[in-house]
Amino acid sequence: MTEGTILIANRGEIAVRIIRAARELGLRTLQAHSSADAGSLAVRLADAAVDIGPAPAAKSYLRIDGLIDAARRGGATAVHPGYGFLSENAAFAAAVEAAGLAWIGPSAEAIRRMGDKAAARATAIAAGVPTVPGSDGPLATVGEAAVVAAALGYPVMVKAAAGGGGRGIRIARDPEELLRLWPQAAAEAQAAFGDGALYLEKVIEHARHVEVQVLGDGRRVIHLFERECSLQRRRQKLWEEAPSPVLPDALRDALCASAVALAQSVGYRGAGTVEYLYDEASGRFYFIEMNTRIQVEHPVTEMITGIDLVREQIRIGLGADLGMTQAAVRRHGHALEVRLNAEDPARGFMPRPGRIDHLELPGGPGVRVDTMLFPGYTVPPYYDSLLAKLVVWGEDRGHALARLERALAELRIEGVPTTAGLHRDLAADPEVRAARFHSTWLEGWLAARQPR
Repeated sequence: MTEGTILIANRGEIAVRIIRAARELGLRTLQAHSSADAGSLAVRLADAAVDIGPAPAAKSYLRIDGLIDAARRGGATAVHPGYGFLSENAAFAAAVEAAGLAWIGPSAEAIRRMGDKAAARATAIAAGVPTVPGSDGPLATVGEAAVVAAALGYPVMVKAAAGGGGRGIRIARDPEELLRLWPQAAAEAQAAFGDGALYLEKVIEHARHVEVQVLGDGRRVIHLFERECSLQRRRQKLWEEAPSPVLPDALRDALCASAVALAQSVGYRGAGTVEYLYDEASGRFYFIEMNTRIQVEHPVTEMITGIDLVREQIRIGLGADLGMTQAAVRRHGHALEVRLNAEDPARGFMPRPGRIDHLELPGGPGVRVDTMLFPGYTVPPYYDSLLAKLVVWGEDRGHALARLERALAELRIEGVPTTAGLHRDLAADPEVRAARFHSTWLEGWLAARQPR
């Protein structure tokens, strides 16, 4: 694979990650950037760059016509959407292919079926995958939602049919709360995804969040085992690991097989993640959604399998078959990833953009840092606050935790507040070390630390 140019329709650390994978494949990269990102590391590393508009994402990274035009102007032959922005937008995928460019992702039809959470739920049911009890599809009004909620029993989760990342989600514990939260969730979903459609699911209390990484070429699908992402704040993941520290082997096999069956049922192409709630008390798992893109937390899967997911994603997007069989996928050791955000945990995790005055990144055996930072870089205020992902690997979970603590002790990011201190505290917490947590555990842990 030694010809072609990929337009990277994204920014930040994932853009840097894609550039590196493409270069190893002998491909050129064309970095799309807003005016705020003209001096970014991705622009520095790419073979060429193209300005796509002003800083606000709605005027740059979310403009389909502008991105297609940029690809044409820069001589691109393919488009990689990264994660977030338009990565799960079926209209963008269709427009890319209509322009004669390769789309590095699943088909527009697969995105429509699986990127829409309500449609994905219906597809999962048809594929025989267990789902959380909920509405059959999007609900037109809060009145309809109230009828469904009464039948399900409170608490219920109001969820955006489109998008992801925890946006457009609320938990209602009674009818009055449902009436109040419904328009909030709809407005947030509309603003984030351009689609305010909502549906309902029954809340599974104290469940763990477990997801399965899949790869497909449109004909065959394999899995690369699971990740656990239960340490979340307001449904935003902060800490991920692979494998899950609590899944019995038989249940792991069933979980991964169900993810493959679901992806196979839609002829899935590329990298995707099938997400589940795992009720440890009952030993049951429930499908909740599928992310039809590369995930922020993909490095932990790469660390335990030795497989470069972004490389495989690009290969498949450019027409190659899966380069491996299921039997060839092996896992070894344990990996942890913590997200380093430009946020101040002491002030309600308020985003704090600014200039990076000093930077020292950890290294050594089993340590990886995915970032777009460099000394003197100014973190812009317009986008997600993610600065870097610190990823470690160990022979087992205890070894990985020791490496994480060592790496966090070496880390220095000065100029903006970050979540590094929070992760130091989490890594030392006895409950975290014993893997005794669930998807709402961190909220209580944080609340207990607030001054009274």
